[in-house]
Amino acid sequence: MLKQGLQQKLLQKLSPQQIQLMKLLQVPTVALEQRIKEELEINPALEEGGENNEQDEVSEDPFASANDGDEEAHEDQNRDDFDLSAYLDDDETPAYKLQANNYSPDDERKEVPFAGGVTFQEQLKAQLQLRDLDPRQYAIAEYLIGNLDEDGYLRRELFAIVDDLAFSQNIETSETELEQILGVVQQLDPPGVGARDLQECLLLQLKRKHQTVELKTAAIILKECMEEFSRKHYDKVAKKLELSDEELRLAIKEILRLNPRPGNSESSSAKSTEHIIPDFILINNEGQLELQLNSRNAPDLKISKTYQEMLDHYSKSKKISGKEQKEAILFVKQKIDSARWFIDAIRQRQQTLMLTMNAILEYQYEYFQSGDETKLRPMILKDIAEQVGLDISTISRVANSKYIQTSFGTKLLKSFFSESLSTDSGEEVSTREVKKILEETIGVEDKRKPVTDDKLAKILKEKGYNIARRTVAKYREQLNIPVARLRKEI
Repeated sequence: MLKQGLQQKLLQKLSPQQIQLMKLLQVPTVALEQRIKEELEINPALEEGGENNEQDEVSEDPFASANDGDEEAHEDQNRDDFDLSAYLDDDETPAYKLQANNYSPDDERKEVPFAGGVTFQEQLKAQLQLRDLDPRQYAIAEYLIGNLDEDGYLRRELFAIVDDLAFSQNIETSETELEQILGVVQQLDPPGVGARDLQECLLLQLKRKHQTVELKTAAIILKECMEEFSRKHYDKVAKKLELSDEELRLAIKEILRLNPRPGNSESSSAKSTEHIIPDFILINNEGQLELQLNSRNAPDLKISKTYQEMLDHYSKSKKISGKEQKEAILFVKQKIDSARWFIDAIRQRQQTLMLTMNAILEYQYEYFQSGDETKLRPMILKDIAEQVGLDISTISRVANSKYIQTSFGTKLLKSFFSESLSTDSGEEVSTREVKKILEETIGVEDKRKPVTDDKLAKILKEKGYNIARRTVAKYREQLNIPVARLRKEI
C-alpha cells in the first residue's frame, strides 16, 4: 500500500567545484600540467595567458565571418605581390637568421631530458646476426630473445614456446632443438643472459671466466649448495663441502662479483626515465627560509575574450528566438562558467598548497635549517590540519605525491610526517629519529656477527628508547634492511 509522508533530513553534499578542487589538490605537478592541457582541449572558452587586461586587437564585430577575413588577406597578398619561392632558398639565408634565443638568465627552462639508445633485445639480435644459423634457427633464436624479461631471464617453459612457435610462426620444433638454440642465445653478451633461474645465470657467468681454484669452488657451491648459500648458512656449506673458512670466503667473494640481473646491465631506451619535479622550492638565504611555489603550479589561464563578447552580445540582444539560438547561448554560458570554476580551483589549489607547506615549514623549522633527520619533530596530519584550519583529508591530499626541493635534497612531503615515541626521560621524539639511530647502528656492526633484533632493542633501550623487539623488526623492514642472518658476511 502506497503512503505519502514528509521527512526531514540533514545532508552534506559537495558541489562540483569542491569535488574539482579536491581532485586537483592531490595531483602532482606533472599530472596538473596534463590536466590543464585536457581542460584546454575540451573547453574552448579557456585559454592560456594572463588575465583579460592585455591590449589585444579585436574586431568590432565579434561575429564577423571567417570568409571576410580570408578575402581581406587575399587582397593584401595581391597588393604585396611577393614571391614565396624567394624565401625558400636556404643557401642565400644567413645561418644567424635561422637561430633564435629569446631566453633571459632568469627564465625557467622547461626542458625534460630523455634517454636514447637501443633496447636490450635489439642488442642481442644484432649479436645474433654474427652467428652461423640458418633462417629457421635464426627465427627460433629471435623468438627466444623476444621472450626474455627485462632481467634477461627466460621465465617461460620450453614446451609452451614449442606450441607458440607452431601456432604463431608455423615452425615445428622440439624441446631438444630449443635447448640447443637457447645455448646459442646464452653465449651472447652480457654473460648470463637467457638463463631460466638464478643458479643457471650465475653458472653461465662463471663459465665465461678464466678458471681458477676459487671459481671452481664457487661453481661447486652453486651446483650443490645453492639453497644453503642463498640463505647464508655458510657453516652448513663449509661442512658439506669440507671447505676451510678462507676457501669459502674467496669463493663467496667471486660469486658476489657476478650480476644476478644481466638484462639490467645494458642501457635501454624502452625503459622510462622518471624525473621528479618539485612542487615547492625552499631557499635558505643565510638562515632565512624562503618558500616558493613551482611556477608550473601557477599557470596563466584566462577566459576567452571572444566567448565573453559572444555572451555579452547575446545578453544585450532584445530578441532571442529559435531553439538553436537558445542552445547556443546555453553552450557559451556553460563553457564560460566551467572555465571560471577551473581557474578558481587552480587558484585555491595554489593557496592551499602554500598555506599547508608554510605550516609544515614552521612546525619542522629546525629540520629545514640543517637537514638533520634527528631534528624532525613528531608530526601527524591532525597537527597541521589544526594549525591551518583545514580538514585532515585535505592535508592528506596536499601531502600526497608532493615534493619540496631543498639545499639537502628533494624530499617527499609524506616523509615529514611520523608518529611519536616517549623516551625514558618523558621527552617525545619522532620515529624517524629512532629509525635513523637504528640505521646507523646496523651500518657500523660487525658483518661477521650481525646484530639481532633483540640486541638492537637492548641498544636502543640503553640510549633511552624503550622499544619492543617486534617494533624494532617493523622499523628495520620499513628501512628495507634484511634480518641479521642475511646480513652476515665472512
